[in-house]
Amino acid sequence: MKNYALIGRRLSHSYSQRHFEELFLRLGLTDHSYTLHEMESLDSLRRWVADEQINGFNVTVPFKQTIIPLLDELSPEAKAIGAVNCVVVNDGRLIGHNTDAPAFRQTIQNSAFKIQHSFILGTGGAARAVAYALGQLGIPYAFVSRTPENHENAIGYSQLSTLNFQLPTLIVNATPVGMYPDTDRTPFPLPTTHCPLPTLFLYDLTYNPSPTLLMRQAAALGAKTKDGLEMLRLQADLSWQIWQQN
Repeated sequence: MKNYALIGRRLSHSYSQRHFEELFLRLGLTDHSYTLHEMESLDSLRRWVADEQINGFNVTVPFKQTIIPLLDELSPEAKAIGAVNCVVVNDGRLIGHNTDAPAFRQTIQNSAFKIQHSFILGTGGAARAVAYALGQLGIPYAFVSRTPENHENAIGYSQLSTLNFQLPTLIVNATPVGMYPDTDRTPFPLPTTHCPLPTLFLYDLTYNPSPTLLMRQAAALGAKTKDGLEMLRLQADLSWQIWQQN
């Protein structure tokens, strides 16, 4: 039996189990499973891996960065990003990878929107992966944080709300704000005084719900919007490729 999983603090929003169960069904892998495991902390991570005989697992909020000291090895990309969302278990050793960055990069390359500047909402693991991918594509970016003084290359949300977005601009919501079940929240108020916003591309990494409230507000202002479902599927498929190699 091959056992795979997703770990995180709250997983009611996740489509990952459905994605992998459908994949295993298509491939006829009746001896493969993918389960969801909510954890309040990572204190018992290695015991869980051993007890459940886990072969590989994905990592989501809020553990993409805090898991790193518990791993035995990092891929070069995960090390450069400083965040892990995919772990291989190889003879008891935990090896961290990041499939968020290449998945996000591919979705941007698939888009016809010409981006001249970008802002990343949040500074956590998903935001770091987005920044890494944008850097690879040569797209300038700045983080948007509630505490910009604590981060390099960051501005505050109040500053973002005053911008005119005259140049083709990408805003990526890399925070969990607006995710199920807290669907009536947004990470920041869009600058309605500068309506319409045809030069804005609002990319919300959330996929449950879709569209999010932030996406609906952006669309009402004429902005292009995208949810995170394509990225979810791509990063999951990349995780599967990594697990198969080990």
